[in-house]
Amino acid sequence: MSERTMTDEHKAAIAAGRIEAAAVRDYLEALDAHRPRRGRKPTAESLHAKRDAIDAQMGEAKPIKRLLLMQERRDVETAIERLQVEPDMASAEAGFVTHAAGYGQRKGIQYATWREFGVPADVLARAGIVRSN
Repeated sequence: MSERTMTDEHKAAIAAGRIEAAAVRDYLEALDAHRPRRGRKPTAESLHAKRDAIDAQMGEAKPIKRLLLMQERRDVETAIERLQVEPDMASAEAGFVTHAAGYGQRKGIQYATWREFGVPADVLARAGIVRSN
C-alpha cells in the first residue's frame, strides 16, 4: 500500500480556502445580523422583563411546562447576548473584500446570488465581483 502525502502546494491551497471561507462566513453572518427585520426590535429591557416573567412561572410549573420554560429562558438569554455583541462590520467587510472573489469563483457563486443574499453592490465592486452575462 502506498502512502499518499499532500504536496506543500496542496496544503497551502487548503489553508487559503479556509481563510477565504472564514472571511466570507464572518461577513455574511455580520450582514445577516444587521438585516432589518419586520416588527419591533426587542430591547434589553423587554428581554430582561421576559426572562423575569419566565423565572416567576418556573417554580410552580409542572415538569413538561418547566422544560419548555427552561428552553424559552435559554432563548431569551441568547437574544440578550446578541444585543450586547455588535459585530465589527468594517473588519468583516474588509476581509470579505479581500477574499470573496476567490471564494466565489472557486464555489461558482454568481454576482446575482451575492446580491440576492444582500451583499451591497459597492462591496461586491470593491471585492472585484462583477456581473457576468
